[in-house]
Amino acid sequence: MDAINQFLTLFFSFKAYVMLPLIILVIALAVRVPLPQALRSTVSLAAGFAGVFIAFDFFVANISPAVQQLSALRGLNFPVLDVGWPPLAAITWASPLAAISIPLVLVVNLAMLALGWTRVIYIDIWNYWHFAFVGALVMAVSGSMGLGLAATLTVAIYCFKLAEWTAPDVERELGLPGITASPVSANGMAPYIVCVDWVLDRIPGVSRLGYFPQRDAAPAGAAPGTWAALLGLLHEPMVIGCIMGLALALAAGYDLRATLELAVHIAAVMFLLPRSGGLIGEAMLPITQALRTQVERVFPQRKNLIVALDTGFLMGHKAIIMTGLILMGVAIVLALLLPGNRVLPLGDLPGLISAVSVMVLMFRGNVVRAVVGGIPVIAAYLLISSNMAPLVTTLALKTPSFAAHGAGELTAFIDGGIPVRFWVFHLYQGHLWAFLVIPPLALALWWTRQRSLRKSA
Repeated sequence: MDAINQFLTLFFSFKAYVMLPLIILVIALAVRVPLPQALRSTVSLAAGFAGVFIAFDFFVANISPAVQQLSALRGLNFPVLDVGWPPLAAITWASPLAAISIPLVLVVNLAMLALGWTRVIYIDIWNYWHFAFVGALVMAVSGSMGLGLAATLTVAIYCFKLAEWTAPDVERELGLPGITASPVSANGMAPYIVCVDWVLDRIPGVSRLGYFPQRDAAPAGAAPGTWAALLGLLHEPMVIGCIMGLALALAAGYDLRATLELAVHIAAVMFLLPRSGGLIGEAMLPITQALRTQVERVFPQRKNLIVALDTGFLMGHKAIIMTGLILMGVAIVLALLLPGNRVLPLGDLPGLISAVSVMVLMFRGNVVRAVVGGIPVIAAYLLISSNMAPLVTTLALKTPSFAAHGAGELTAFIDGGIPVRFWVFHLYQGHLWAFLVIPPLALALWWTRQRSLRKSA
């Protein structure tokens, strides 16, 4: 078991944009994609993912000093440090159940495919740690590997079904059939989104509000200097990024040079992300089509299979980029004002683009609706990550592969605050409120499934 854990630690120490393309290359060759095309797709996929990671790292490096200075100007102190997802992944792979959870989740996925209980082929092995993390937390507090593995499978099965039920939204908004978003951080809120969408449709006036940068633009033939052409600029993520950079720099008290630099840097990130996301989507199409064909040969009674991928391929959608950027600003403001919050979003902040991606697609690319629906989600991220910080810090200090000593309390603003994982964590501790959530959640899941069936039809 120790040898397997050491192998997993080594395996997952590679960057996702190195490890995942290698896995995809093996899969491509296994499903008989011609070698030249498989190599071309793999290199394109690696370049696209690397572009997303580089853009996010650059974003964090530029925005963190501004956010910290803004907090200092307001005289606020946040005792919990948002360092992003690395400590959470390190905790997961250091847990004794990690070696069992990966093959177990894979076997369960294949079994569900064979039995017709899901149409999702979950090949995003990198994001298996999202399932195993809650198992590691449950095992840490209960001492039971059985409960930890049960919690892991609960989140995995939940994610398989939500990935399946949100696939029609991915196809409608991006024109990519047979592909869906894999992370539970992205699709886990789908039942909540369905409920919010229903409520907003029934509020007079609000139901008509909409901002659709993916399909709206300046009218054709609009003169360059007209108001229509100027308003059309607001449909470009890099323009909004520039404006957000200016606003943040001014709020942080930056001088003119630093203000302009930050504005240009954020604009550059918002320009690069869609290009990288588009590269991922193009690279995966031939491989996913070949994979579906081969799996359908093995399971001839199973049709319309769906391949679950990391949200990198969604980064080409303007409304997703725009919503994520706006909600980053909202997250900073909420962190300053929300009672009970102890964390200032920093390391995990750019992850909001991924986390809200499925929400934007389910809202049909409506940025206004996605921002309204996203505000309560951000509040939940802040409060849950604050609540879980002591346990995360304790486990991180016991993890040899992550240097956490002297850093104070640690968390990840998004990955440490996912509501579904928080609920499963308390469910497997036997807390009453977690059991009381089951009936309304079951109803919301049924509603989400019915919506998916209508969209598919």
